[in-house]
This record gives sequence, C-alpha cells and structure tokens, in this order.
Amino acid sequence: MPSNRLAAFAMVVLLAGCSVAPPAGQTTPPSQGRATTPSESGSPGGTPSTPQTTEPPAALELPRGGRELFPRYRLFGYSGYPGAPGQGRLGIGDLETRVKEIEQRGKAWRGGRELMPVMELIAVTVHGSPGKDGMYRTRAPESLIKRWHDMATKHKAMLLLNIQPGRADFIDEVKYFEKWLKYPNVGVALDPEWAVGKGQLPGRVFGSTTGKELNDVAIYLSELTAANNLPEKVMLFHQLHVTIVKQPKALKEHPGVVYINSVDGIGAPAAKIGTYQRVMKTRPSYVHPGFKLFYQEDVQTGKRLMTAKEVLKLKPQPEYILFE
Repeated sequence: MPSNRLAAFAMVVLLAGCSVAPPAGQTTPPSQGRATTPSESGSPGGTPSTPQTTEPPAALELPRGGRELFPRYRLFGYSGYPGAPGQGRLGIGDLETRVKEIEQRGKAWRGGRELMPVMELIAVTVHGSPGKDGMYRTRAPESLIKRWHDMATKHKAMLLLNIQPGRADFIDEVKYFEKWLKYPNVGVALDPEWAVGKGQLPGRVFGSTTGKELNDVAIYLSELTAANNLPEKVMLFHQLHVTIVKQPKALKEHPGVVYINSVDGIGAPAAKIGTYQRVMKTRPSYVHPGFKLFYQEDVQTGKRLMTAKEVLKLKPQPEYILFE
C-alpha cells in the first residue's frame, strides 16, 4: 500500500458522533406512514369516524429525474472529507467550488449520457487507533452530513456516504445513517479495503469483505427503498484487488438497489487497466462497473492521469468515474 495512503490516517481529525435530530430547515425525509388515528370525539352525530387508510409514500425521483440510473446517466464525482487533502479533492478548498468543478469537468466524461454529479463523503473514517469502542473508526458529525446533503440537493447531485468500517460491520454502519438514506439522493459507498477482523490493524493489512456481507446490506437497502417509495438506491463497493471481495456472486439482485463495483487500482495506465480487467472478471453481470483515478498516487507512481477518452474505451465501459 503506498505510504501516502497510510499517511491519510494522520491527516483526519478524530470525530465525535452527534445526535440524529432532523436537519433544521429541511423537509423531513420520507418515512413509512402509519394508520391515521380516528378522531376521539367521533362525528357530530356520535357515530365513530371511519378510520382513514394509510397512503403509501409518494414516489420520489433521482436528483435529475427518473427512478432508474442506467443507462440514462453517467456518474462522475469526487471524494473527500473537509480539511483532509489525503482523502480526496472534495475536501480541499470551498465545497461549492468543488461541486461546480464536478459539473464542468464531468462534461468530458459523459460519453453520450446525461451527467449525474456525485459527492462521495468519507462518512465513516478508519483510524490506526481503536477509539473508545474498539472499532478503529469514527463517524462524521450530523452537522457535516447535513451541510454536504444541502449542497448536493442545491446542485441536483448525488451524495454517497463512504464507509471505512475498521472493525465494525458494514451493516451496522449503514443502518446508523438510515435517516439520511431515506432521501432519494443519498446512497452508500462501502470501502472493504479498510474492513478488518479481530486482531487485525487497519493500514497494516488489507481488509476484505464477502458477497454475503454485501448481500446483507443490499437486503436492508432494498427494504428501505420499498418502504419509502424511493428511486434506485446506489450501493457502491470499492475494490483495490480481486482478493478484497470474496465470493462476490453471493451478492444477489434485490429490487430498488443498483450495484456499482468501483475499481481502485493505482499507478500507470497499464497497471490500472490490468487491475480493472482482473476485477471485472469476478463481477456479477448485474453489478455496474466503476473506475477510480487518484490525483496524487497515479501521477507519483504512473507519471500521469488517464484521460476521459482512455477510460471510456475500457471494456466494460465504466458507468461511474471517481476522482480522489
């Protein structure tokens, strides 16, 4: 693992979790309704009022329209965390400036599709020390997620909550953000490179996950999406090497969930393409391909960044392109 990726640990301030009160000034996210209670006083004539049936939640759409992402859209975005340059470009400088940059720069990567800008926030950050709960991770404060969600909503972009779980379980971390996942423009990005087991230390070994663990998350997201009449919910998982996702075919299709496998190979174009091809051979056919580029690592180790033309020539063609 490149030393500058490990150095990212030291660049992230330890965060404290906050309460989960609804964001001030925002429309409450959709939730599954309950039956309306009849009026206790009944009708004027003394006859009890007829109970009203529960109306299903109104069907919501994606930030730029519709309820399905592909093949209409090409996702293009940046990742990051405020004040942590090692975590990605989205954490450098003014947030709105970066989102506008995604919009402009993404035009070259559309490849004949409509652009769907993506903000990938490192919502759960892995650490080299255990913390009070021994999980080697901290969660972004509620106020920060609200600010990023407000920005995504303003620019009709998608917000993906990136999870580096340390010793925690993916399913528990995803459920922690349920309030936010009830919004139609919020999805998850799972980072199993940082998912370690008992006795393992993040940054000392590569973490991993299994298709079964991913499937547990997918079942939960599918149920949440159906209960709230949401459009397709993005469930992305990053993959640096083929060994990081074991038994990937144990991840099954579930209604309302769209999978993206983002290949995070680092280095020269030939090395990145080689990693992409190896991972794609293990990818179930219903999982959409993604490709990640690194501003610093790719240039330091491979001398240059790949161009949009080069990336869009890959087979299969990536449907999500992410810059860190």
